[in-house]
Amino acid sequence: MGDTDITDPLPINRGLTWRQRLMLLALISVAVVTIWVTNVWLTQRFTETTRNRAELRVALYSGNLISELQRNSVVPLLLSRDPALINALNSDDYSQSTARLITYRDEIGAASLLLLDESGRAVAVTDRERLGTTHRAEHYFVNALRSSETVFTTVQTEAGGYEFTYSRKIEANGELIGVIVVEVDLQKFESGWAGISDAVLVSDSEGLIILSTEPRWRGLTEAEALATISAPSAIRRAIQATTDWATLRSDAFLGSTVMRQEARIPFQGWRMASFTTHASVREKVNGFLALEIMGFAILLAFTFYVISRRATSRSVLFQLESAELRQLNTALQREIAERQKAEKSLQVAEQTLAQSSKLAALGEMSAAVSHELNQPLAAMKTYLAGAKLLLQRKRPDEALSSFQRIDDLIERMGAITRQLKSYARKGGEAFEPLDTRLCVSAALSMMEPQLKSRHVRITRNIPQDPVMVMGDRLRLEQVLINLLRNAIDATKSVEDPQVDIILSGGDMAHITVRDNGGGVEDLENLFEPFYTTKAPGDGVGLGLAISSGIVNDFGGRLTARNGQDGGAAFEVELPILKEDDGKTEAAE
Repeated sequence: MGDTDITDPLPINRGLTWRQRLMLLALISVAVVTIWVTNVWLTQRFTETTRNRAELRVALYSGNLISELQRNSVVPLLLSRDPALINALNSDDYSQSTARLITYRDEIGAASLLLLDESGRAVAVTDRERLGTTHRAEHYFVNALRSSETVFTTVQTEAGGYEFTYSRKIEANGELIGVIVVEVDLQKFESGWAGISDAVLVSDSEGLIILSTEPRWRGLTEAEALATISAPSAIRRAIQATTDWATLRSDAFLGSTVMRQEARIPFQGWRMASFTTHASVREKVNGFLALEIMGFAILLAFTFYVISRRATSRSVLFQLESAELRQLNTALQREIAERQKAEKSLQVAEQTLAQSSKLAALGEMSAAVSHELNQPLAAMKTYLAGAKLLLQRKRPDEALSSFQRIDDLIERMGAITRQLKSYARKGGEAFEPLDTRLCVSAALSMMEPQLKSRHVRITRNIPQDPVMVMGDRLRLEQVLINLLRNAIDATKSVEDPQVDIILSGGDMAHITVRDNGGGVEDLENLFEPFYTTKAPGDGVGLGLAISSGIVNDFGGRLTARNGQDGGAAFEVELPILKEDDGKTEAAE
């Protein structure tokens, strides 16, 4: 079959040549393959973008949640030592207690505060309707009486929700006089999670859902919750709670699948899971596919047009090419607009993450004080047990020595509490000349119970002459106790644990604490706040950061290195107090 003459007015009537048919078949095959490849590639790309955003939101949600818990965890400890509340419980005069609790609640942002007497009766509350109610059978009251520390309690209400409380008993002269209860408002996060195309849930260590954007999920396991109400339905309910349902298409969630993201919350085995719909991914992919299909349809029509009208002038061809360029330009502008929208969303997420970091910093001071009080509390517990045993064996003189040490520890805890402001601004205590030998001896005496229980061999090399420096005795002892505690923990897996303490003078005073443990892997981030190599619950990672800040305040520095034979060595370097400096200080 020959080519059709261009002067023929109806060439299509003669049928298509084999070359024209092959060209049309190739064009259709290319269109099908291109649309299929584009669909797969765009689906993977937008799915990954949606997954990254979901992971970022889960990280933000869990960060906000743990920040709220940490901020409220230290409140019972502080209120249990409030002299005004203790005096009110001792004197049964609660005229000012409720107003005081309301002031505390406004300052810390807790849901409510309750002051209970020894019988469990509410004698002061921020919610005046609950004044005089009895809480003796409540879990937070019973758990507080059984523990000497702050306890966290989760209780399901009759309405199906959960109450989250911190509680701690209040003692005076060793006798129980009341319990302070702090209710944490975590339900406020549920309303913040709603309406972001996500269904979010938080489950406890037993797998029961305690927080969720879907109220009917609470109290169930995840499998039971999804069997009751599916994730797409929960997402639809969350969006309906914050937007106008009439503006959404009726088939917006029909047939859509969801993406699940999970994160561990470092608090009592809690976990957070979120479900994100794929509807937005499918809409974006369909938009690009529609452009491609439209382009191939135009190309196919143009091909038929060329076949049927081979005599079309070159000017018409240029106009068609210009139309294609305009369409491509429109598609490019749409893609640019989508990317600009994604960048704005990322900026908003980054700002939210920065705000979450600021909130987490609010709890750092409270966590630091709690960390520093753990050392004297542990030593007091050991001395009390020893004194009880001595009294049972009718050795009161030796027991009196233990009570004297406990009294010294209480004085030390009071001094640590007075140093709260020193974490907010530099300075705060007057320096004085001190002999570092006495500080080393006091630190070893403080750690004596732990050393005996662990059977750690201590070798110390201390000069006979005084090694004088200018500083605060209590804070220097605090640094040495932190270093000894870390050295003891580092030798837990060693058969023959040994800790060496070396004190030397000269141009600078050097105090070295060396162990034969496993060493330190990451020396670069060792002194960063909240960095720790210990298991969860054994430490918060603030000891070395606080110690480094104290040594810097003294004009020295704290360094760490790994020994050649294994183990780690921490060295405190302080300026030597010269005689001229001591005379000047005395004159002042």
